Amino acid sequence: MSKVVNASRRLTLSLTLSAVAASVLGLAGCFEPKAAFKGVDITGADYAKELNLPDQNAQVRKIKDFSGKLVVVFFGYTQCPDVCPTTMQELAEVKRLLGANGDKLQAVFVTVDPERDTTELLKAYVENFDASFVALRPTPEQLPLIAKEFKIYFKRVEGKTPTSYTMDHSAGSYTFDTQGKVRLFNRYGMGPEALAHDFKLLLK
Repeated sequence: MSKVVNASRRLTLSLTLSAVAASVLGLAGCFEPKAAFKGVDITGADYAKELNLPDQNAQVRKIKDFSGKLVVVFFGYTQCPDVCPTTMQELAEVKRLLGANGDKLQAVFVTVDPERDTTELLKAYVENFDASFVALRPTPEQLPLIAKEFKIYFKRVEGKTPTSYTMDHSAGSYTFDTQGKVRLFNRYGMGPEALAHDFKLLLK
């Protein structure tokens, strides 16, 4: 008799555990899985909050100006030999990969070399990659402030002549969601496919 009771108890326990497991799995299905970004998720960061800088048309631009779009902010300069043109070209390619949502991507190029990067030069530079791209030109006084706000590095490296200097600078970029909140730090060299993957997740 005791064997039957023990067997019954074991069956009851087994069914109870199965029910609990099913309940947990069912509950887990009620929650959305966290987005698996290729870039660095910095949602809730207390930096990189605002731009407030003049663009290539002398119009002061803020993040809210691009409401409804994903905004990618990248710091560089027009005479940059590799990192800058590569990044800008990748963003142009990402627009193509996004298809019908391509117009929801806004690239913003912030120069770290306002001394040489005139508004005319910046306009020609960004529009060479895409007509919708925007360039911002901080004053020499604004530049260290915006660099601090976005936690980016820049340094002038002197050349053989006063005007042949180069600029060392951070190579990554920041992505803001359609509500104007900073969400991602994009590492340099991620490639357009990885960027497009993250942007599609943010657009959902």
